[in-house]
Amino acid sequence: MLSKLSISNYALIHELQVDFHRNLNSVTGETGAGKSIILGALGLILGNRADLSVLKNKDEKCIVEGQFEVNNYSLNTFFEEQDLDYDPSTILRREITPAGKSRAFINDTPVNLKVLRELGLKLIDIHSQHQNLELSNQKFQLNLVDSVAGVESVITDYKKLYTEYKNQQKLVAEIKEKAEKAKTDLDYFQFQFNQLEEAKLAKYEQDELELELEKLTHAEDIKTAFSEAGQLLDSETISVIQNIREAQKAMEKIKDFDPDAADLSERLQSTVLELKDIVDEAEILAERIEFNPTRIEEVNDRLNLLFGLQQKHNVGSVAELIELRNDFDEKINRAVGYENEIKELEDQLIKRKTELETKAKQLSKLRKSAFPVIEKSVVEDLKQMGMTKSRIQIVHTALEDFHADGKDSVSLLFSANPDSSPDEISKIASGGEMSRLMLAIKNLLRSSKALPTVIFDEIDSGVSGEIAVKMGNIIKAFSTSTQIINITHLPQIAAKGDVHLQVYKMENNGKTFTSIKQLNEAERVEELAKMVGGEKLTETAMKAAQELLQN
Repeated sequence: MLSKLSISNYALIHELQVDFHRNLNSVTGETGAGKSIILGALGLILGNRADLSVLKNKDEKCIVEGQFEVNNYSLNTFFEEQDLDYDPSTILRREITPAGKSRAFINDTPVNLKVLRELGLKLIDIHSQHQNLELSNQKFQLNLVDSVAGVESVITDYKKLYTEYKNQQKLVAEIKEKAEKAKTDLDYFQFQFNQLEEAKLAKYEQDELELELEKLTHAEDIKTAFSEAGQLLDSETISVIQNIREAQKAMEKIKDFDPDAADLSERLQSTVLELKDIVDEAEILAERIEFNPTRIEEVNDRLNLLFGLQQKHNVGSVAELIELRNDFDEKINRAVGYENEIKELEDQLIKRKTELETKAKQLSKLRKSAFPVIEKSVVEDLKQMGMTKSRIQIVHTALEDFHADGKDSVSLLFSANPDSSPDEISKIASGGEMSRLMLAIKNLLRSSKALPTVIFDEIDSGVSGEIAVKMGNIIKAFSTSTQIINITHLPQIAAKGDVHLQVYKMENNGKTFTSIKQLNEAERVEELAKMVGGEKLTETAMKAAQELLQN
C-alpha cells in the first residue's frame, strides 16, 4: 500500500506531503483545485514520461517520492531479478532536473523507467473516467476473464507454443519460397553444370597446353637447334670432343712428371664423356621433334574452349571454372533436396500445431468456467448499487485460427432493463451505469489478483442520491482488503472514507499553489456540508453531513 507521498516543485505544487490510510482514503476538492496534478505527480514514480513543463521553478529540480508497504505482496523475486535491495517499506523516487534529465530510484538504487514502471504496475492500479471506455474493449474483457479464471501459467505456456508455431510456419514458408526459386533456376543450373562437366576440366591443363603449343609452333627451330648443337660439339670438320681428347692425351704424356697433369687428364676425360652424352641426347631430341599441324589444331581448339568458358563465366582460370562447376552441382543437389527438408519441417509444424491446439482447448475450458462466476459476482454488486434488473452475459466465440491470446473471442453483454436483451456495453450503458459496472468488475478482480492500492478517479461519475450511498458501501467493502484512494465529488461516497483528504489552492505573494491536508472531524463535517448544500453552510446541510458520517 502507499503510505506516504511527497512532491516538490511539480506544476502548481511547491512542497506537499501526505500520509495515506491503509484502507479507504476519500479525496475531495473543488474543480481545478489540483487533484489531477497530484495524480500526474504520482504517475512519475509509476514510470510515466515527463518534460521540463512539470517544473514550477525552472531553476530547481522536481522530486516525487512514494513510500510503499510491500511486505505482503510477494515481491522478493522481483527485487532479486532486478538486483535491488528489498525493503518492506520500499521507496520509489523520481527526479527531473532543470536540464531535463530524468532519474529514477528504487530504495536509492538508480533504475530505468521500464523497471520503475514494472514495479509501479504491481503496486498501484489507477482507474480514471476514461477507463470506463475499456469496458467495451474485447481485449479488456478477455483479460477480465483470464484474471478470474486464473490462467496465468496456462497462457504463458500457450504463448510460448504459439511463438514456436508461428516461427515454424515462417520457416516452412521461407524454405518453400527458396525451393520454388531453386526449381525455377534448376534448368539453368543443370545446363551450366553439364557444359562444364562435359569439358572434363583439369586444374593445370591450361598451363600444360600452352607450353605444348609453344613447342609445336616452334618445332623446326627446336629441331635445328638440337642438330646444330650436336654438330658443333662433334663434326668431321670441327669437333670440340676431338680437340678435348687430344688435350687429354697431351696430359697423359706428362702425368708421370707432374701430378697436376694426371688430375687434368681425368677431368678432360669426364668432359669428353659428358659432351658425348649431350651430343647423343641432342640427336634423340631432334629426331623426336615433328611438325604436327593436326596436334596444333587440337591444342588450339582445346585452349579456345577453355578461354571461351572463362570469358562466359567471367573468371580467369580453369581452377575457377572447376569451382563454379562444383557450385552449380551443389545448387542442383540443394534444389532436389528441398523436398525432404520441407517434409521434415511440415511434420514438425503439424506436431507443434497439435500441441498448440491442446493448450488452446485447455485455455478455453478454463475461461468458460469463469463465465458464471463473473456474471454472478458482477450482477450481485450491481443489484446492491440499485441496478436490480441488470443482466450480464458473456458470449464466447471460437476463432478458426490461432491468435496470440488463444482461439477465444469473448464479448461482455449488458442489459439494465428486463425488457431489453443484453447488448454491447457501449451501445446501451449510460455513464452512471458504466461507472457502477466498472466498480463491480474491480471489486471482482481484487479477489483474483493482488491489487495493493487502487486509485478511483471519480469512478462515481454519473451517479447520485441513494445509488451513490450503495456505491460507497461497495467501495468501503472493497477497502477492507485493498487500499483505496477515492477521488470523488459525492458527499455520500466521501463520507465512507477512513480519512478525508482535501485538495485546495492557496495564494502566497501573488502566486497560486496546490496543496492537500487531512481534515479533522469538524473540518470534515464542514467539507461534506459544502458538498451537500454549497458554499453557504446551513443547519440542514451540516446535519446531513453528520448523518452521512454516522451511516
